[in-house]
Amino acid sequence: MSLQVKEVLYHGRSKFQDVLVFDSTNNGRVLVLDGVIQVTERDEFSYQEMMAHIPLYAHPNPEKVLVIGGGDGGILREIAKHPGVKEIFICEIDGDVIEYSKKYLPSLAKGYDDSRVTVKVMDGAIFMDENQDNFDVIITDSSDPIGPASVLFETPFYNAMHKSLRDGGIVCTQGESIWLHLDIIKPLMDSIKQTYTTVEYAYTTIPTYPSGQIGFIVAGKNRGSCKEPARNPTDEQQDALNYYSSDIHKASFVLPKFAQRAIFDEK
Repeated sequence: MSLQVKEVLYHGRSKFQDVLVFDSTNNGRVLVLDGVIQVTERDEFSYQEMMAHIPLYAHPNPEKVLVIGGGDGGILREIAKHPGVKEIFICEIDGDVIEYSKKYLPSLAKGYDDSRVTVKVMDGAIFMDENQDNFDVIITDSSDPIGPASVLFETPFYNAMHKSLRDGGIVCTQGESIWLHLDIIKPLMDSIKQTYTTVEYAYTTIPTYPSGQIGFIVAGKNRGSCKEPARNPTDEQQDALNYYSSDIHKASFVLPKFAQRAIFDEK
């Protein structure tokens, strides 16, 4: 996927990674970290909505939610659409991502404006260690497993999330692509099955990500499957959504046979 740059709005290096924001000719504003596209205004909603609403609607009453990463604010924007959520914490290790998203990506960063949001610019693993048995839903919105995001794809991080969840809680993490990364997805899911009572895989379509698709690892602590929503959006909530619905929630867990076989050892 190539995008034509109309104007570079910001380009610099943070303590952790290269940060680029530019206006494109056809996809609106674009956030790029270490040379990898993270967000385009044209299609970001498909990723943000599915990553946030799959775990939130699978939970009967999520009141306290933690976001790891997600410094652009898009996941916060979606969580804020749930009036029953009382507290939203975000741990983003790179403060520059927050700063420049607020400056150049206000349609996503408006998530920070919600009064329920508390921002922690720090390592999410440390924050979770300090807050165990504390969250109903944990969402890890990470970039690819390189640079500062690499630890987010390792078993110890999933163990830390499990300890930070309340009973009945759900984690949802960026799960790479079934077309490109089965060698990462399967061993990671296998490794956490000993810890979580349910470990499932869903996906969404998004044109500007490699192969036009990205997945989510969805795992539960002392609870059943997340494939069926426990709640449905009201008519008003559904009108505010461009991708997620109860039907697509259920459909997102239906994988092509090659992926089903590879991930779950099915014949």
